[in-house]
Amino acid sequence: MSITFKWLFLIITTTYNLIATYFENKRMQPPGQLIDIGGYRLHLYSQGKGNPTVVIDHSLGGIDGYFLIEELGKITRVCIYDRPGYGWSDMSYKRRCSSEIVKELDTLLNLAGIEPPYILMGNSFGSYNVRLYAHMFPEKVVGIVLTDGLNEKEMLKMPFSLQALKLFFMSGFLMSIFGSVLGIVRLLGNVGVFELIKKELRQFPSATKKIVKRSFYHPQHWLTMWREMWNLDISGRQVSQV
Repeated sequence: MSITFKWLFLIITTTYNLIATYFENKRMQPPGQLIDIGGYRLHLYSQGKGNPTVVIDHSLGGIDGYFLIEELGKITRVCIYDRPGYGWSDMSYKRRCSSEIVKELDTLLNLAGIEPPYILMGNSFGSYNVRLYAHMFPEKVVGIVLTDGLNEKEMLKMPFSLQALKLFFMSGFLMSIFGSVLGIVRLLGNVGVFELIKKELRQFPSATKKIVKRSFYHPQHWLTMWREMWNLDISGRQVSQV
C-alpha cells in the first residue's frame, strides 16, 4: 500500500466520521435525561416501576446496562448512567477513581429524585464503585450484586507480567483515541467487527447496539478508559480501606 493511498484512505475515513457524527448527533437523542451535577452533565436512563430501585454501574469502558435495562425493568425500577466521558455524559476534569465516581453517582441520583433504597449492581470495575458507595451511604443501600467483580487485594499485588499487560491495554486505548478521530473505529463497528469479537452482541436488537457503539466511536470514550485504568490502583486502595 503506497503512502499516497494510505493518506487518501485516512482522509476519506476521517471525513466520513465527521459527517456521520454530525448527522448522528442530529438524529440520535439520549434515551434518558442529562443532569448537570456541577459544571458537567451526566446521562441517566431509567425504566420500570417498583421498589427498591436497581442502579447499575458498568465495567471499565463498558456501558453494559443498556443490554440489561429492558428485561430488568419488567421486574422493578432500573437506572443506568454513563460515567463522565462515556455515552452521552460530558467529560470531567476530576480524577477518574472510585471515590469521585461514587460522589458523582450520589449527586446524580439526588438531583434526579431517585429515592433510596437501592440495589447496586456493579460489573467488573463497577464492583469497586458500588462497594464503596455502600460503605459511604449504607443507609441508602439494601443489597449489592457483583458480576465479574474485581478483587482489590489481588489487583494491587499483580505480578510484573500482568502489570505489563495492563500497560499494553492502556497503549491500545491511546491508539484507539486516534482510531476514533480518524474514523477507523466507526468503520470497524459498521462492518460488524464488534460482533465478531463479542459474539453475544448478536442476540441484542440493532437499536440497542447502535446506542452502545456510538460511545466507542468518540475519542473521549477511549480517553476515559485510559484515565480509569491509570487510576485503577488508587481506586483499589480506596476500596481496600472499606
